[in-house]
Amino acid sequence: MFVIFGASGNAGRLTAATLRRAGETVRAVVRNAQQGERLAKLGCEIALADLTDYASVAKAIEGADAVQILCPVPRTEAQPADMMRHMIDTAARALRANPPPRVLALSDYGAELAHDTGITLLFHHMEEALKPVASHLTLLRAAEHMQNWARVLPAALKTGLLPSLHHPLDKRFASVSAHDVGRLAAALLVDHDPDGERTPRIVSVEGPRRISALDVAQTLSTLSGREIAALELPREQWTPMLLRAGLSANHAQLITDLYDRHNAGLIDVETGAGERRFGTTELSEALASIIPRVEAGAH
Repeated sequence: MFVIFGASGNAGRLTAATLRRAGETVRAVVRNAQQGERLAKLGCEIALADLTDYASVAKAIEGADAVQILCPVPRTEAQPADMMRHMIDTAARALRANPPPRVLALSDYGAELAHDTGITLLFHHMEEALKPVASHLTLLRAAEHMQNWARVLPAALKTGLLPSLHHPLDKRFASVSAHDVGRLAAALLVDHDPDGERTPRIVSVEGPRRISALDVAQTLSTLSGREIAALELPREQWTPMLLRAGLSANHAQLITDLYDRHNAGLIDVETGAGERRFGTTELSEALASIIPRVEAGAH
């Protein structure tokens, strides 16, 4: 039995679907029944759980041979860091009490850093909280998801300007499709560590090539048939933009702290740590799947 938390998300859904296509038994853990409808059609068992509720998490992992866990970002919380830590600690406590043979955590580039990384610091907390779990632990650290650009695509398609927190615009950085992350997670859950007893197993994944904000703008121009230019959003405009997008002040601070470190070159694959994998999805493929949904939402 493979238990997949966050199974309705971009990566989790691909993990569940990949395992089901391989004939594996999957319990998809979601927050409400509506999120589970699509997964149920794939043949997944549906479990409702709230990562803030120990009893529901403990019930969801009963009988698991492997568990995929993540740290969801609560966009509506005034204190997102406190809520994320609470969810991580609740999940870790349940896994320690009833450890499955294998645990895979969806983590981020930069999670090895213990200071001043904004929202990525929460993934460091998750990794540390899971290390005492008496299971074989895999830390799947992913580069920035290509799907994250969906947040600014409506404005870019409307105005012709793509705001970027990546400075300078020609800076090349690691990026990966969430779908490649999900597929790799499924393979790692099934596959045993080639080195046998090593734990935690650290695997880093990024896309087939590094990109820049200029690449994103050019790709959007080609796909949409509209002229779109990348805009290096001035540092003093970051917080106002994030607040207008509906983030709390504390959430906005987590994002700005992250990009300050990213632009300083400190958020990247950990040199010499673990294994490196590369997805196959190109930026153009990822954005091509997003644009129709953005355009449909505008009408």
